[in-house]
Amino acid sequence: MDDSSRDVENSDSESEPLEVADEEELRELLGTPLRRTLDKERTELHELDKRWLAHSPFCLVATSDELGDCDVSPKGDPPGFTLVLDNSTIALPERPGNRRADGFRNILRNPHVGLLYMLPGRGDTLRINGRARIVRRAPFFERMEVKGHRPVLALVVEIEQVFHHCAKAFMRSGLWNPESWNPEAMESRPAIAKKLETPEKSLAELEHYYGAEYAKKLYG
Repeated sequence: MDDSSRDVENSDSESEPLEVADEEELRELLGTPLRRTLDKERTELHELDKRWLAHSPFCLVATSDELGDCDVSPKGDPPGFTLVLDNSTIALPERPGNRRADGFRNILRNPHVGLLYMLPGRGDTLRINGRARIVRRAPFFERMEVKGHRPVLALVVEIEQVFHHCAKAFMRSGLWNPESWNPEAMESRPAIAKKLETPEKSLAELEHYYGAEYAKKLYG
């Protein structure tokens, strides 16, 4: 085989995906975490964590079923929507949505959850991992009322890990930088619904549905 053929072969082989097979190989590529990165994990909320939750209006809830099929659901409400029940237990209200209940169905099969809490404009985040259960009635439901509406369900999470995550991902993405925002890069929500979900509806009907009245249906 001449050099040119060998170069082509090497180029072809490098173009194929090369999977990482085990943790040893992973560590060889990524390196070993600093001791302080590992030691920052806690099992109970610090006062700073409680303050973060009191100001956070949004989080992502990651779940998986018993087979490992995953889901991530956004949860949002006025700041402080997540209640701190004690130093190792929090509760999140469930508001009206699309009724798919993907995450809830996962939790019934596998209670392990991961939560990522954000503060608008901040790059660092609060991460909470634990075991969840779904409750339909509890004394704290009254504290979850918004505009006179109580949640039908709440997600109660027993904390196993809590720690703050650095801002590098947000800094790289420029997520909170208005100069990077380009909402017109994609079709509008009504246009996407027309193409992918409800083609039988007219665009005018969908624009009306997602218009001014849509915001009035957030809690009932």
